[in-house]
Amino acid sequence: GTMKRFRRHGHESQRDKHKQDLYQFNKTVEHGFPHQPSALGFSPSLQLLAIGTRLGAIKLYGTPGVEFMGLHDENAAVTQVHFLPKQVEMVTLLDDNSLHMWTLRAHNGISELLEIGRFTLSGPPGAPPSVTRVTAVLAHSSGELLLLGTEGGHVFVVEVPGFRELEENNIILKCILYDYVGRRNLECVEALHENPLNPRQVLIGYSRGLMVLWDLDRQRPIQHFLGTQQLESVWWMEDGVNILSSHSDGSYCQWTVTGEDPQTEPENQEMPYGAFPCKAISKIIQVPSKQGPPFLIFSGGMPRASYGDRHCISVIHSKTHEALDFTSRIIDFFERCFKKHSFGEPSALVVLVEEELVVVDLQSEGWPVIQTPYLVPLHCSAITCSHHVSSIPLKLWERVQAAGALQNTHYSRKPWPIIGGQNLAPDPPQRDLLLTGHEDGTVRFWDASGVCLYPMYKLSTAGVFLTDADPNDNMNQGSEGEWPPFRKVGCFDPYSDDPRLGIQKIHLCKYSGYLTVAGTAGQILIMELNDEAAEQMVEATVVDLLHGQEGFRWKGQARLDVREEPVLFPPGFQPFALVQCQPPAVVTAIALHSEWKLVAFGTSHGFGFYDYHQKNNIMVKCTLNPSDQMAMEGPLSRVKSIKKSLRQSFRRIRRSRVSMRKHHTTNAAKLQEINARLEAEALQEMELAPVQRKIEARSSDDSFTGLVRTLYFADTFVSDSSHSTPSLWAGTNGGAVFAYVLRVPSLERRAEDPVVAHAAKEIQLMHRAPVVGLVVLDGKGAPLPEPLEVAHDLSRSPEMHGSHHLLVVSEEQFKLFTLPKVSSKSKLKLTAVDGSRVRRVGVAWFGSRTDEQLESSLVVLTNQGELHVISLPSIKMMVHYPCIRREDVSGIASCVFTKYGQGFYLMSPSEFERFSLSTRWVVEPRCLVEAPLQMRLKNPSSPVHRDQPDGVPTEHRYEKSIKNNIN
Repeated sequence: GTMKRFRRHGHESQRDKHKQDLYQFNKTVEHGFPHQPSALGFSPSLQLLAIGTRLGAIKLYGTPGVEFMGLHDENAAVTQVHFLPKQVEMVTLLDDNSLHMWTLRAHNGISELLEIGRFTLSGPPGAPPSVTRVTAVLAHSSGELLLLGTEGGHVFVVEVPGFRELEENNIILKCILYDYVGRRNLECVEALHENPLNPRQVLIGYSRGLMVLWDLDRQRPIQHFLGTQQLESVWWMEDGVNILSSHSDGSYCQWTVTGEDPQTEPENQEMPYGAFPCKAISKIIQVPSKQGPPFLIFSGGMPRASYGDRHCISVIHSKTHEALDFTSRIIDFFERCFKKHSFGEPSALVVLVEEELVVVDLQSEGWPVIQTPYLVPLHCSAITCSHHVSSIPLKLWERVQAAGALQNTHYSRKPWPIIGGQNLAPDPPQRDLLLTGHEDGTVRFWDASGVCLYPMYKLSTAGVFLTDADPNDNMNQGSEGEWPPFRKVGCFDPYSDDPRLGIQKIHLCKYSGYLTVAGTAGQILIMELNDEAAEQMVEATVVDLLHGQEGFRWKGQARLDVREEPVLFPPGFQPFALVQCQPPAVVTAIALHSEWKLVAFGTSHGFGFYDYHQKNNIMVKCTLNPSDQMAMEGPLSRVKSIKKSLRQSFRRIRRSRVSMRKHHTTNAAKLQEINARLEAEALQEMELAPVQRKIEARSSDDSFTGLVRTLYFADTFVSDSSHSTPSLWAGTNGGAVFAYVLRVPSLERRAEDPVVAHAAKEIQLMHRAPVVGLVVLDGKGAPLPEPLEVAHDLSRSPEMHGSHHLLVVSEEQFKLFTLPKVSSKSKLKLTAVDGSRVRRVGVAWFGSRTDEQLESSLVVLTNQGELHVISLPSIKMMVHYPCIRREDVSGIASCVFTKYGQGFYLMSPSEFERFSLSTRWVVEPRCLVEAPLQMRLKNPSSPVHRDQPDGVPTEHRYEKSIKNNIN
């Protein structure tokens, strides 16, 4: 025995080396829009944009491909982000009142974002906390000072980057005009601005309305401006003489620096939307333009009663005045100037709102929006499913791109205005598509080849059906002469006209351009790519999945009504066939075989398949048990719903409250809300106790045993071992696998002769665990190629000598059966070993960086959020890595694998986390940001070590949020 053990040890180390060559786990890049953004910063010298979030993340973006991400250790919201002028450092302020210094440090020619210091104002002994509660931050243009205004009205001066308090420079205005102040204090410092022409002069704005011009060198006030209205923001015009202040009553004032003290009246005062009480103007800026009058840009100021709920930024230039009406709360904005000579010409307005980033081109007629190359709001309508397709052929890619270009004519042609840093990542090796299905019945095509997830094309399925959409609901364009002059901007729109439109399954064949999408109310659309617009009828083939079963009555939603007249479809994917399942339950599985021109579909009641060449249904199999009454309650019953996640349900509850206000309240909406809540509770119960049972046989009277989880077409040996035949395999929630043999007529007879199917095999797993994946392995143990893959010379022909195997992946184990006999050959247990269950499974190809050889493996995600790679055909566990928090049920449910060992999952409703399990295929940002030349000559400052934070952390946590950023 010893000899054998000894030999095996040597073999092990070789296997370990093999594993290291093929597999390594990295989370590589976050695509999409940051969840709950709370602060915006911009560095004109570095040309970088920074976004802070309520969860303490900080993200930087430059030219497309330049992205950085940092996370504060504190679980606190980022309330302000300030770049140090002309340097690679920036300061963040959190709502726990701590300040953090970050830098972009180059290492091996690649920059990384590092936190190099943290600091909390200590203040004088015994002072109340408000004295040190920071409300305004000025990163001084010298690059050496930080001025911190506080809630108690003090201004502290701190040296950077070392965070040393310069107590002798602190500005404490005891000497302020006594008669102005009366006996009350000045309250909080609302704004700190330096004179654009003289950096030694700083303007301090107090929330009561007073502004003080301060001389940093002489440490005394130069001039007082006695405003009486509550101050929101100030802006110093670039002449260094004129100052704008905006106020909580919806007014703004202009003041002039004269040196005559005090100034009791503004030069002029405007109430842009006045007459009736208005909301605060929270931020105002004014930028000169070469031709004529300046641009005045401000947020807020809307009439309180009629438009108090609008999120607006007004832009006024010469005779043009627009109130840009955004989709969600405005967090902050700035304008981009192209500095030519000393004169700035405003080129773009960059606006961060709660659900998206919008960039408005101020140089083109009509001020169109510029398409963003990153930070795209994936969740314009909530994502309900995803589908990834690797290595798209160039022809299909160009056709999809062309269809997308026709949709995007309303976007500005101007280039993206944020261009900082250098993108050093190699060009992606192939063209990849990620398709996302949404609640409103759209499918969006994203270029997922590189670091930027770029929108290519959007397909809408709603036009096929009659929905509750009210044509008058398009409040998009204001009528002529409307006041305020609103214009809707942005694409975030979480309201779905009809929840039944939601997309649940997508399958695209990249070789033929056929696409099938299936939805929430049993609808399956089959589409083909057409470069021209076309008007066509889409007729529904109704398929009865109950198929003569007695005693079942569907209590769920009605099916969608199909339009009975021809519909004009734009260029792109156009539906030419529609299958409608009866009962109209959620479609839980689809498979498309473009060579045989067949589509298989399954619901909680059974499965069938459809010949889209002859447009007729071939067969139906009802999988319901007599005890499966639950399956008749409809998609939102108190069920173990597979697709929907807690987060989506809660979002739906919130949304239906809002949309009830928007539409007339219907009983359907109320019912949907109640159902969503019940469903969420059921899911919570089901999911959050992952290890409650190791393995126990599930009884056949569990509800939803008939639900079809997976469908798979294969050309393999089903009846005998000498002739392979086309076949369809279906796996259910109750652990059953059904196999059908298909007779597909030859090409010349394909249009006339019918496709015939007959039942061939049935497997029942002993534990009745749900079947989540089916794969046939050829005579060499490799998975069968995709339809048309061999015809396009992109895969070798499958090995038809030697026996084929069927791999059945259930939630609990991996089991290999020989074909055609279907006798069990080997298995790998999962649940019985560690209590986890398979949630997602995919086949992927792995290879080392040095060797051309590829080998296929199984990639698996469990309900514990762990990734496993399992070898084929030996089904041995190769490696496993923790990836998603086990509590993140919707993250786990949203995961999708690529064919080359990468994957995507929703880390929030609006962002995909991308990961890679492969050493060979990794897509991640590689970029360099350097300080502007004139700063690089200065001494590099020594970093501050994190383990010795300066200052004393405050124990108090005040809920008063920082007004400038949060209102």
